[in-house]
Amino acid sequence: MDLILLLKAAIMGIVEGITEFLPISSTGHLILASELMNFWTKEKSDVFVIAIQMGAIAAVIYEYWSRLWGAATGMFTGEVKGRHLGFSLIMASIPIVLVGLTFGQAVKDLLFNDIAVAIGLIVGGFIIIWIEKHPPKVNAQEVENISYKEAMWIGLIQVLSLIPGTSRSGATIIGAMFLGISRKAATEFSFFLGIPVIIGAGLLDLYQSYDVFKTTEDWSVLATGIIVSFVSALILIRALVAYVAKRDFMIFAWYRIASGLLILLFAFTGWKLW
Repeated sequence: MDLILLLKAAIMGIVEGITEFLPISSTGHLILASELMNFWTKEKSDVFVIAIQMGAIAAVIYEYWSRLWGAATGMFTGEVKGRHLGFSLIMASIPIVLVGLTFGQAVKDLLFNDIAVAIGLIVGGFIIIWIEKHPPKVNAQEVENISYKEAMWIGLIQVLSLIPGTSRSGATIIGAMFLGISRKAATEFSFFLGIPVIIGAGLLDLYQSYDVFKTTEDWSVLATGIIVSFVSALILIRALVAYVAKRDFMIFAWYRIASGLLILLFAFTGWKLW
């Protein structure tokens, strides 16, 4: 067993857990971390980057189990809040499922690189700044208050997250805020919306690339990343909910812009940090 490889997988898990629900692009950070550490072969690393996100989303299911169970059963029992949330999540998930199944592999082949990540980070950063400086009137304080129309719009905005560097959480949170959803409700809806998208993408990628992981060590490396991402994401979720109750996302916007510019600088100059 290669202990160094397992250590790198654990570091990747920490990166995933910390970045998955922040508006700074988890996929972008994982791609960069993979290149920085020379983590695995590119073929295995690309699958790992997608599959590892299932650990982070498992943390959401664990943390919000009662509300999610209420949403799932509410669609059949007729309980109003649960039914509304359940159908809202289904409607918001449809666009990215359709686009992802159609163009997902093409996006991965063309845009899983540092330049695309940098551009996505910078553009997203400026959008966050604009929204924070021009906050729309809030018309939905809680997740259960989000209308079906708003849910569908959030789902369409989420499609942008297929582009590395854009950030799924960033797109859905900022998009929801633009539609008049409170910061807390937008953040929680983003948590919930990631469940079908991330689990579906992870399982599909593993199915399509089943021959990539051929040994027990390969699966051990993947399992390590998923477990570590679960633990670190659970800590991050609780911290983020407390954070958004009192603060805005400006710090993440400037972080995105600075990171993107730094990536472009190193990409175009050929300089190396390692």
